[in-house]
Amino acid sequence: MKTMISYKFRLYPDKKQEEKMFEVLDRCRFVYNKMLEGLNKQDKPNRFELQNSLPELKEKYLELKKVYSKVLQYESYRLFSNLRSLAGLKKNGKKVGRLRFKGKGWFKTFTYNQSGFKIIETSKRHDLLHLSKIGDIKIRIHRKVEGKIKQVTVKRYSSGRWYAFLCYEQIIPDKKEVEKVVGIDVGIIRYVTDTDGRQIEHPLYLNNSLKSLRRNQRKLSKKKKGSNNYNKQKIKVAKMYEKVKNQRDDFLQKLSRFYADNYDFIAVEKLNIKGLIRISYNARNVMDSSWRKFAQFLSYKAERAGKTVVEVNPRGTTQECYKCGKEVKKSLAVRIHKCPYCGLEIERDYNSSFVVLKRGLEELLGQGLSEFTPVEIEPLPREISASSVVEAGSFLR
Repeated sequence: MKTMISYKFRLYPDKKQEEKMFEVLDRCRFVYNKMLEGLNKQDKPNRFELQNSLPELKEKYLELKKVYSKVLQYESYRLFSNLRSLAGLKKNGKKVGRLRFKGKGWFKTFTYNQSGFKIIETSKRHDLLHLSKIGDIKIRIHRKVEGKIKQVTVKRYSSGRWYAFLCYEQIIPDKKEVEKVVGIDVGIIRYVTDTDGRQIEHPLYLNNSLKSLRRNQRKLSKKKKGSNNYNKQKIKVAKMYEKVKNQRDDFLQKLSRFYADNYDFIAVEKLNIKGLIRISYNARNVMDSSWRKFAQFLSYKAERAGKTVVEVNPRGTTQECYKCGKEVKKSLAVRIHKCPYCGLEIERDYNSSFVVLKRGLEELLGQGLSEFTPVEIEPLPREISASSVVEAGSFLR
């Protein structure tokens, strides 16, 4: 089975190329607004009618001819994609308005679909990404990728950096036979506790940078909006946030890669992050954890390797005894699970990881298991630091 997989690589445009890229962004915004204007005049949305109006626009506004045709055509797809998103929200009972016209600076991306791009390999640190009507831009392709490129999306971040998202067509292997299984419990104190006894400390990247972030945001608030000093400080703050995000993503990528490489079946909790943020006194650390992103990384990595990931209902995983299945109520402060029914006494998160695995296997088999016999429980090893995960890229094999 074929699928589309996107890879993110850093771009290093020179000043002339960057000016052209800004022009492309602004002209894409112009075309989007013109198509939205035409859409508002239609009784029934017609994508092809709007797309066919593009040649007339290019004759009327000659500067549009400086942009590759496929890039402008993609704005029709973007407009109707936004329209479908609004319709989906409305269908789910959400109150929605109309699509809005985009002001200057709102557009951050433009897309080359099917053609107009090419990767030029060099023997140097940077390869080249050829974009029609822009030029050959330096690109850092930091990993080997197989497959055919079908689409390139260029994005400018608030930090001023440019990135290219290369969309490759690749073949997904068939599902492998399940031999090695693991259940994963995530948390704030320890990011991961699994059924093989691993405990990975929480890196808390946002917490570690919070003091510096607050200081620089205070400096930003004191500067005159729109001034050169304001813009410089705004970019500095954006770079700090981007660094935190990159650190977190790097940790999650390497952690998920380890599990996808070493297990055939992985069970994780399907957490309601929005609900946790609303009720949690620890909302900032919940958001910094990015548990949903970790589950997403696990899922797509496992899918590419022919492995299986199952997300289970998280309700009661900390209260249930994995051995006898009875409910053992305890507060968050109680870190040891002591079952009065079967006598099991183990670390709370360790017990939860087995409950998650049990539920995952039940879902996999499509029926309840009358008896669950996990691997033999051994004492938990020492806690693994988050830095060792990032530095080594793999750990405790």
